[in-house]
Amino acid sequence: MADNNVLFYAMTALVILLIGLSKGGLGGTLGSVATPLMALVMPADQVIGLLLPVLMITDLFAVVTHWRQWEGRILWLLLPASLIGIAAGTFFITGVSEEVLRKGLGVIVLLFALYKIGVEPRLTNWTYRPLPWHGLLAGSVAGFTSTVAHIGGPPIAIYLLMQKQTPRAFVATNALFFAILNWLKVPSYAYAGLFDPAKLLRIIWLLPLIPAGVWVGKWASTRIDKPTFDRLIIGLLVLTALLLFT
Repeated sequence: MADNNVLFYAMTALVILLIGLSKGGLGGTLGSVATPLMALVMPADQVIGLLLPVLMITDLFAVVTHWRQWEGRILWLLLPASLIGIAAGTFFITGVSEEVLRKGLGVIVLLFALYKIGVEPRLTNWTYRPLPWHGLLAGSVAGFTSTVAHIGGPPIAIYLLMQKQTPRAFVATNALFFAILNWLKVPSYAYAGLFDPAKLLRIIWLLPLIPAGVWVGKWASTRIDKPTFDRLIIGLLVLTALLLFT
């Protein structure tokens, strides 16, 4: 499949658009589809290196859109802990084969789908007492899953939701956390040899889809029924995970 240029460029265009839509306001669920979808048309270890620069560019739009609405106290708790997860994730991706990484990605995607189905709906009915180690745990897990598959959203979403933030503070804190986290991942990815400038140059002409996706995401976030949207994305996640196991 990787040799089919039409399929490769079509999937890449779709994934870049989905990342833009996610950062624009349609939520982290949509962005979590990006890595597994790309892994269907190229080796999983190459996907994460290719997508990191795309995510870093998209982060700029999200941070600027929600400038200075974040909670610094929470970021100072999450970010140092994320370094532990990044180190563990780097060890994982440099010590396993592409096939194991591909199937591991499928497991992460399925766990994320289970989180959306079984955990997230129950958060609103749970009485929570915030403790510092909760932030350390969330930051570490997010650092690991983000390094391995760019799927760091669930642990951070759970933690931020339990902090009873305003919607604007939630989005802004989440945006800045991942903007910084993605930069922290650069040395690890370079060490693991995951960056391929030639592959990035192949898709650079598709990058204008990022601001287009962000704009459409902002527009659509107020017009799409979120429960229906989430169900469709969860179905796509499960289907993609099953394809990764084949």
